Amino acid sequence: MRKLRKGAAELVILAIVGDGECYGLQILEKANAAGEIVSDGALYPLLNRLEKEGKIASHWVTDSGVHPRKYYRLTKEGAATFKAMLSAWITFRAAMSGVVEKA
Repeated sequence: MRKLRKGAAELVILAIVGDGECYGLQILEKANAAGEIVSDGALYPLLNRLEKEGKIASHWVTDSGVHPRKYYRLTKEGAATFKAMLSAWITFRAAMSGVVEKA
């Protein structure tokens, strides 16, 4: 199960950040709302990698009364990557469903 989650984590994060800017804890909560997709120990290294690859961008927000938070958003490159990954996921899911549900 761990390998399945690891493979899906990038797609999930791109989908979440594509819906609007989020900070790390929000991303983690949304990713895990339906089950543990990504662990807190894996989230930040993945966010850092996606940022280095140019798929997401970040900025710090400092509001009074709240500690500084790093917000992430999808870039144009990230949106294109998400679109390609989503298409591949839909094809893969349909193929797997066809095989697994017959078993």
